Amino acid sequence: MSVLQTEKPAWMTEDVEIFANAVGKFCEKELEPYIEGWEKAEIVDREVWNKAGAAGLLCPSTPAEYGGGGGTFAHEAAFIHELGKRGITSFGASLHNAIIAPYIFHYGTEEQKQRWLPRMASGELIGAIAMTEPGTGSDLQAIKTTAKLDGNEYVIDGSKTFITNGQAANLIIIVCKTDPAGGAKGTSLVIVETDEADGFRRGRNLDKVGLKGQDTSELFFDSVRVSTSNLLGDTPGAGFVQLMQQLPAERLQIGLQGVAMMEAALELTIDYVKERKAFGKAVMDFQNTQFKLAEAKTKTTIARVFCDYCTGLLLEGKLDAATASMAKYWVSDAQCEVVDECLQLYGGYGYMNEYPIARMYRDARVQKIYGGTNEIMKVLISRTL
Repeated sequence: MSVLQTEKPAWMTEDVEIFANAVGKFCEKELEPYIEGWEKAEIVDREVWNKAGAAGLLCPSTPAEYGGGGGTFAHEAAFIHELGKRGITSFGASLHNAIIAPYIFHYGTEEQKQRWLPRMASGELIGAIAMTEPGTGSDLQAIKTTAKLDGNEYVIDGSKTFITNGQAANLIIIVCKTDPAGGAKGTSLVIVETDEADGFRRGRNLDKVGLKGQDTSELFFDSVRVSTSNLLGDTPGAGFVQLMQQLPAERLQIGLQGVAMMEAALELTIDYVKERKAFGKAVMDFQNTQFKLAEAKTKTTIARVFCDYCTGLLLEGKLDAATASMAKYWVSDAQCEVVDECLQLYGGYGYMNEYPIARMYRDARVQKIYGGTNEIMKVLISRTL
């Protein structure tokens, strides 16, 4: 049972709970025992994706007619929570499920949905999205990757970095300029299946502070040719709007990941301080410990309630960019604070990699950066003032 005493949200239906239970069992058997190995290898075994697909855990919110689970974002939230509370940050399936597949479902043509979604649901295709470039960071309008029309093909040139699933992905949504002079209106999303793409190269599996088991990479496109049918949707220049419409869901996902880690850190630390002795009594018996954990529980509860609220808004189609930005920035800030305080209560042992709290400490920090930095989130929120 969670240490939090929050009301079960309305979207946590019996069907979602059954799905969450299935995800939990899969985690216990196929993911948790291998976390350390993946951190050393800096990538998850390819076979895990096939197993997750066979278990019906990939693309849970994609309609069944396209091979998915036929659920909603509530199922995505349950998936994120089950992985997060177990400290499973290596497996990039949440991006695949809740970000890549929805782009194709919401904006793809019928032919594109039939072509790609069933193979994503089975694990045959692993999804990634290539937004960030070495010189752009959060400024998506400044990207330089181009997709130039040549007959019935696009010729893609450019480079991307910090791409989650970058070593394993074989279906990549590329944010590029189909009209370099068109500004935001010249931006399009073009999909590349890498197994058949001459001129596509993977760079380094990047050496990161945290998320060690997650393959995060540089990607290079040197005159990669794809059919014009690989343009997401059927209208060039729609990419920036597509991105802006889907980013709230991505930012809420980051908030949900943060809540799950906060809850896990809090529960592990409470157990630890009840057992650990100092100066002849349990660390939990010191008032400082009680106050720090009271603060952590309060922040975690607020984060949980707000993210549950935002999930409800998203399911109703009412989650706006500013509210999603609040969830992303506030929860990731609070996540780093809570995990840091929990590590402190472990003392020197908290700094040892054999304890999960150490991995949480490393993995939490990037939450304030990706999906748009927290400073960008505040800019978006300030526009509503």
